[in-house]
Amino acid sequence: MPNDPASGPILEFEKVSLRYGDSWALRDISLTLNPGETRIIFGAAGSGKTTLLKAVIGLVEVNEGRIRLFGQEVTSLQESQRFGLRSGAGVLFQEGGLFDSLSVGENVQYPLLNRQRGDTETSPEDAEKRVREALRFVELEQTFDKFPAEISGGMRRRVGIARAIVTEPPLVLYDSPTAGLDPITANLIMALVAKERDVRNSASLIVTHRYQDGEIMSDFRYDPEREELLHLNGAADARKRDRTKFIVMKEGQIVFFGTRQDLEKSTDEYVKRFVRHEENHAQ
Repeated sequence: MPNDPASGPILEFEKVSLRYGDSWALRDISLTLNPGETRIIFGAAGSGKTTLLKAVIGLVEVNEGRIRLFGQEVTSLQESQRFGLRSGAGVLFQEGGLFDSLSVGENVQYPLLNRQRGDTETSPEDAEKRVREALRFVELEQTFDKFPAEISGGMRRRVGIARAIVTEPPLVLYDSPTAGLDPITANLIMALVAKERDVRNSASLIVTHRYQDGEIMSDFRYDPEREELLHLNGAADARKRDRTKFIVMKEGQIVFFGTRQDLEKSTDEYVKRFVRHEENHAQ
C-alpha cells in the first residue's frame, strides 16, 4: 500500500531514461510532484508524454534512473509488488477508456474490484456507495445503470474521471482528457479535474494538446462552498498558482519547465509552438 502522501513527495523521477531500439522514449527525466501540485505536459506526437505516464505506474521498464512513487522505488520492484502502488494512482485513459459491455456503474466500480485482489477489501454495499459518490462528484449519478453507448462523448469522459477517482487516489494521471471535445465540454472536464485537485489535495499529471487546459489549472481554484471555479487574484493566491507547472517534451526530453507566465515568455521556437497553436485553434 502507498505511504502517507503527506509525508513527502508523491512522485520523483531521477535521471530516468528509456530507449526503444535506437530511439529515446524518455531521456534523463527528473521531476518531483507533491500533494496538490499539477504538471501540464505538452509535446509533439512521439515526444514521450504518454510513455512518461506509463513509467509512473511501472507499465514500461526504464533503462536508467529511478522512479519513486509514494516513497517507494518502482524501478526495483517486481511486477507483483507494483500492484499495490498502482492502486494509489487513478488513471484517465485517452477517450475515457470505458468497457462497452459494462454499465456506467460497473465501469466506475472496476478499480474497487481490482483492489479486492490486493490488500483492501470493499464490500458490495460500500462499493456501490462509493461509485455513486464518484458519479455524483462529476454530476452523473443518473447514468449509473446506462451503458457507454447510451451517453455522449463528454459524459463518457466524465465517467472516466469518476472511475479514476473512485478510490480517492493521492495521484491522478490524465492522458488527453479533453481530446476531441468541443470547447464548452472540454472546459467542464477541466473544471472537474481542478475540483478533484482542490477538494482532495490530489497531485495531477496532465498530458494535453490544449493550452486552455493548463490555463484553467494554473489560474483557477475550485470553491466547494460556491461549487464553482474562481479566478486566482492577488498575492494571496500566488502560492496556489505556483502549484501548477508546465512541461514541454521533445524527443523524450524535458526542454521546458516553469510557470504559465514563463511559458508565454519563452523565445524557444519549439516551445512557442504550443502556446501559439492553442491560441490559433481557439479562434
